[in-house]
Amino acid sequence: MTTGTGKTKISRRSVLKGAAATAGLAVGAGAVTGFPTVWAQNIKNVTLRQFGTGVSNLNEVAAKVKEDLGFTLEMTALDSDSVTQRAATQPKSFDIADIEYWICKKVWGAGNLQAMDTSKIKNYDKIVGTFRSGKLTPDSVIAQGTAPHTVGFVEGPGGKKFVDNESGWMTLIPTIYNADTLGIRPDLIGRPIESWTELLNPEFKGKASILDISSIGIMDAAMVCEAMGEVQYGDKGNMTKEEIDKTMAIFTEAKKNGQFRAFWKSFDESVNLMSSGEVVIQSMWSPAITAVRSKGIPCVYQPLKEGYRSWGGGLGLSANLSGIELDAAYEYINWYLSGWLGGFLMRQGYYSAVPETSKNFMTEDEWGYWFEGKTAQKDIVNPQGKVMEKAGAVRDGGSFYDRMGAVACWNAVMDENKYMVRKWNEFIAA
Repeated sequence: MTTGTGKTKISRRSVLKGAAATAGLAVGAGAVTGFPTVWAQNIKNVTLRQFGTGVSNLNEVAAKVKEDLGFTLEMTALDSDSVTQRAATQPKSFDIADIEYWICKKVWGAGNLQAMDTSKIKNYDKIVGTFRSGKLTPDSVIAQGTAPHTVGFVEGPGGKKFVDNESGWMTLIPTIYNADTLGIRPDLIGRPIESWTELLNPEFKGKASILDISSIGIMDAAMVCEAMGEVQYGDKGNMTKEEIDKTMAIFTEAKKNGQFRAFWKSFDESVNLMSSGEVVIQSMWSPAITAVRSKGIPCVYQPLKEGYRSWGGGLGLSANLSGIELDAAYEYINWYLSGWLGGFLMRQGYYSAVPETSKNFMTEDEWGYWFEGKTAQKDIVNPQGKVMEKAGAVRDGGSFYDRMGAVACWNAVMDENKYMVRKWNEFIAA
């Protein structure tokens, strides 16, 4: 819970100074160390309420926070649309919002989140360039859509407008991200898949699926239409009404022709569609591929010649957060970027905002497979210890730089967002 005006005598600066003296994380030690005694005792009474998608709101994370930091993290997993609504309209219902950057663009103006001081983020300088300058490497071309760095900074603690520089005040502290593509059942397709166009190939009539979250689904649809040569977008992430109309017309026609078996909103739905074989090609998320594979069912996250649709998530703090709860939230964020959780999530196929700390919590073989694109020397297991890949496997799409270097667009919020949502809903209902 957040405190209202209650203040603590221990300043956040002294807390962090004390924390830094002992790395401040007590990782694996089962106890918090390095804090002033009063703070360390009181923190056990703190409960922080976090909500976000099922991607990273996991019971194992809450248990590890309790073990390492001493306080309680209550997690609620929602779908993307519910996450957006809650962040925008229920500021007193949460302390930490685990949201995607495109959602930040929708909710920041409501004033329910507070900008975060990057000087309090221990590993800020190790955060990958994607979230700071927008460039993964100095030669990177920034992809279309709502690139995270474009909504990542504001001018100061009360900043309402996004700025295009590292101002020292972040809207979200980046946590995880990925390069998304289509998932396929290679055993049921029986031939190579190389392009986004295959989603609408009549060969897969009644066995294709796309996710029903408009801001994300429209980007998958755009990748397909552009690959087909049907629509040339000025910016896929900020379409004109005409571009939206063309895109939705193509997908509505395909829907009426019976192309789609279903539309999914939740992780579990996508896993069930794929593992049952009802669907052989669809929009998918990395851990959903992991879940299908861990059942012993062939499933590939297929690299496509046109590139990936990407997304990034981060932690935002409620504007109501203050006192010891605010101190605890900063400690939690620093813990989040310190490596254990990065390693946990990378075993599902995600990337950490500070990859180098995750390396300390993975075997050399795991790091080689997930990050460097190397051949697995031993069986690769998921976070729960289930075998996902046999020795000799290579990650779909290769290394971190191969995959994140081939991002064609980011999940986005468009100027014509209301119009797009209306057209998307008409498509789903058609």
